[in-house]
Amino acid sequence: MLGSALALTAAAWLALLVITPLAPSFIATLMYAAGSVICHQLPERSFHLAGFQLPVCARCLGIYAGAAVAASVHVLGAPVAEAARWRLLSPSAARRVFLVSALPTIVTVALEWSGVWAPGNVVRAMAGLVVGAGGALVVMSAVATLNYNECLRRRPIEHSQIPPHI
Repeated sequence: MLGSALALTAAAWLALLVITPLAPSFIATLMYAAGSVICHQLPERSFHLAGFQLPVCARCLGIYAGAAVAASVHVLGAPVAEAARWRLLSPSAARRVFLVSALPTIVTVALEWSGVWAPGNVVRAMAGLVVGAGGALVVMSAVATLNYNECLRRRPIEHSQIPPHI
């Protein structure tokens, strides 16, 4: 249930980011303001739609797209509990998944900052897509381990009796 809500939220956020340039001005204003909190919003590092810059850069858009896709695949991928075992990661596996998924972003940022290579927006978005997917898989795996249905019901608290005065 929580995993489905997270996947839906990630997909809705991605859709809002993409349609912002076409949205009514009050929605666009809110989205650009939210984007300014989480992203540098450099025009040359951002995709544009209908002549307007998206509220986040290409790398951030890739991260959100990767997260939305991976979360959706995680939720829809294996409805049967036995087949869903692949979706559960141990803590060490979760760290490895995230570190490996972050490598493309780390490499592109390092090459860019060192002046060796200036990747384009598509490369930035693709690197972000991988780290977003890895992060979402780790989060969704953690959420999949939560099982509220098997929690023990709490017993009602018995009324305390006031101890007699000594």
